[in-house]
Amino acid sequence: MSFRLHPNISVRKLTIGAEKAPLLVLDNFIGEPERLVERATSKSFAHGGRFYPGIRARAPLQYKQFLLEQLGGLLGDYFQLGSKRLSFSMCHYSLVTKPAQQLEWMQRIPHIDTVQSNRLASIHYLFREPYGGTAFYRHRSTGYEVVDEGRRLEYFSTLQKETEDPGFTGDGYINGDTPFFERVHAEEGVFNRMLIYRSNSLHSGSIDRDFAPDPDPRSGRLSINSFIDAK
Repeated sequence: MSFRLHPNISVRKLTIGAEKAPLLVLDNFIGEPERLVERATSKSFAHGGRFYPGIRARAPLQYKQFLLEQLGGLLGDYFQLGSKRLSFSMCHYSLVTKPAQQLEWMQRIPHIDTVQSNRLASIHYLFREPYGGTAFYRHRSTGYEVVDEGRRLEYFSTLQKETEDPGFTGDGYINGDTPFFERVHAEEGVFNRMLIYRSNSLHSGSIDRDFAPDPDPRSGRLSINSFIDAK
């Protein structure tokens, strides 16, 4: 399975929030994205782990190679990674399948994937329905939009105390401002759009409370999610 860039690809280089975190938005990313959707239909999806509210399956190896070949220079420059070698620690098809009412508390608030600044996260939207995109947040009490190693202890100890408040989480996916988090930026989930950002930026999927989960890759909230490490 070979890939090529879409002839109408466009790239937006953004800095978001008060802390000016870098964000890349690539529209019309890959040529013939429908082939990726069809490949997903032949995959065996499994539980995505404690934190992901859905199921996952490995993305094609050729997809990972394509990303590194086509985006390696852009990522190195924009995220100031220097000449470090890029590699994947995860690259999976992902389908959100958990109803809002069944979420655990940690799935109802923004999260980081790591405190390391040399890991990037990407999400490649492969759905056409209005299933929502991805938003980035500021933690009100600490003011943090990015949680690195130096902020880890303060952030998570403060968060632990806040969980004792009955109103800490809402009754579904976070999708906008709350008393504890402020949304600083949002991108819609547009078919064949890719977002790339540092994994230690506070973020969450923007999903309505009435979202109806669908486990079919052709019609569900399908994406490819990756972690890219610079070493």
